[in-house]
Amino acid sequence: MSEQNNNFEEFYGYKFEELSVGQSAVYARTVTEADILMFAGVSGDYNPVHINEELAASTMFGGRIAHGMLSAGFISTVLGTKLPGPGAIYLAQTLKFKAPVKIGDTVVARCTIKELTPEKRKAKFDTVCTVRGKVVLEGEADIMVPAR
Repeated sequence: MSEQNNNFEEFYGYKFEELSVGQSAVYARTVTEADILMFAGVSGDYNPVHINEELAASTMFGGRIAHGMLSAGFISTVLGTKLPGPGAIYLAQTLKFKAPVKIGDTVVARCTIKELTPEKRKAKFDTVCTVRGKVVLEGEADIMVPAR
C-alpha cells in the first residue's frame, strides 16, 4: 500500500511572486442556447428577455440576450483557472454592463494585472469582456494570491 501524497502544489496556479503588472490572460467562448438555459436553471433567473424569443423581440434588444452574469462568469474562469489560477481567492468584483450578448456571440474575457500589493498578497485586475472587439462588460477584480 503506497503512502497518500497530500501535496497539492501541482494543482495551483501562479504564486504572488511570479506576477507582474501588465500580465494578462484570456478565455473565449461562443454563447449557445444551452449555455443560456443551463445558466437560467442554475441561477434561477428565468427573466423572459433570456428565454422568451417573442417577448425579447419586443424589447430594445430585438431578441433574446444572455444573462450578464454569464459573461461575468467567464472573468471568473480566467482568474480561477489561468491567471492567477487555482489557489487564488476572489475578494471583490465591480461590473459595468455595456452591451448585450446574443446567442452565437463569442465572448472574449481578458483579465490584466493593474496593481500588486505585496504586503497583502493582493492583485487588482482590469476585467473586460468583448464581442467582435466591442466592450460588453468591464470592471475590476481584487484577488488574493498564495505566496511561494
